[in-house]
Amino acid sequence: MELISQTAVEGRAGPTFGTRYPTLEGVDLTDIAAFSKGQPYAGYARLRSEAPVMWHPETRMDGPGFWAVTRHEDVMAVNGDPTTYSSQRGGILMAAGRPEARHALLYRASMDAMINLDAPHHLQLRREHMPYFTPSYLRGVGERVKGEVTRLLDAMAHKGQTDLVEDFSSVLPLFTLCEILGVPEPDRPKFLTWMHYLEEAQNMAMRSATEGMTPTLELMQFIADFNSNVEEMFEYGRHMLHKRRADPQQDLLTAIARAQVDGDLLSDEYLDGSWLLIVFAGNDTTRNTLSGSMKLLTEFPDERAKLIANPALMPGAVNEFIRMVSPVIYMRRTATCDTELNGQKIAEGEKVIMYYGAANRDAAVFADPDRLDVTRANADKHIAFGYGPHTCIGKRVAQIQLEEAYRQILARFPDMRWTGEIDIAPNNFVHAIRKLDVSFTPERKAA
Repeated sequence: MELISQTAVEGRAGPTFGTRYPTLEGVDLTDIAAFSKGQPYAGYARLRSEAPVMWHPETRMDGPGFWAVTRHEDVMAVNGDPTTYSSQRGGILMAAGRPEARHALLYRASMDAMINLDAPHHLQLRREHMPYFTPSYLRGVGERVKGEVTRLLDAMAHKGQTDLVEDFSSVLPLFTLCEILGVPEPDRPKFLTWMHYLEEAQNMAMRSATEGMTPTLELMQFIADFNSNVEEMFEYGRHMLHKRRADPQQDLLTAIARAQVDGDLLSDEYLDGSWLLIVFAGNDTTRNTLSGSMKLLTEFPDERAKLIANPALMPGAVNEFIRMVSPVIYMRRTATCDTELNGQKIAEGEKVIMYYGAANRDAAVFADPDRLDVTRANADKHIAFGYGPHTCIGKRVAQIQLEEAYRQILARFPDMRWTGEIDIAPNNFVHAIRKLDVSFTPERKAA
């Protein structure tokens, strides 16, 4: 199986054909600093209304430009047609970045992964993973998640005010991920450290690309620590995956390690990619939805009251939380042939970027889309997990964590509220909440 890191293309400069819709002034989806204020919902609304398939220049990154797709119907069409819109041609990220500025190992691992594959290899790998996401397996995961939620809430119960990200949202997804992977308990604290460095490096890289950064001793020390932790993370992953090949267990690590494509085991390059994907994707989106949901329940207190009065609404409410937070901001595809989308001609090789947060607030699908509605009948029509063959394989695991977390939070701390203090990373790929302060009535310790 060829390495995507060696064959991916950046994208064709365009637009090749005339534009049906205008390029809107004041809408810049490459301005990562703007995303530290949250997703640009007002800009999304303009795009859906005035330019649903808009040619977007990439002057900030000296890139070839891309088509920004914002309507629910159009995002579904692109996601549902992997023959015309390829993940593999250029990967799922907006830009590959300058070769001299890349971290070679992280770049290679981010490209050589299942999420970037097209048919038939993508489907073969998905089939290898599916036995570990059956209802019976997930019930066991749910029981372990329930216990961990209780433990985390017990630890913060006496505080009265805390950073929900640090004490809860960043910890629960990593616990669940380690349970599914089969990571030994003594090794689990390493994951928190690795995630810290991956997130900080991502933020630093984005700042450097747009603002420039003066080298300092502090920066040089961070880079050295970062490189050391990245090497450790991949070495650990390779060690565990090869160990599972020799001694299989009933866990997802074994499924990854023993997966075959065209009768061959995955190369070390694809093992690295699988490891990075599961560590990052298995944590980041759930963490940010856990935090974002508390912000929403504070902003819509009547909806919080409905959930407290009727906890049976929780499964539907979780879909509504995910719809409104939309933690993955976009996904990229590359056109494999000349095609047309919503009346706009798109040339072979041009980049097409789907904005999930925009699609999930499309009034053509969701009435009053900017309002949280825990009784919304069609909340499950959101596409925060993608759609079609690349639908997120772990979406049910994310839902399980969110359901259990908010079932217990609202039962034990019905007055828990966001204080207004929040820190969102400058990131236009993931809505990354780094800090969210909450206050609540503390529980009294038993005498």
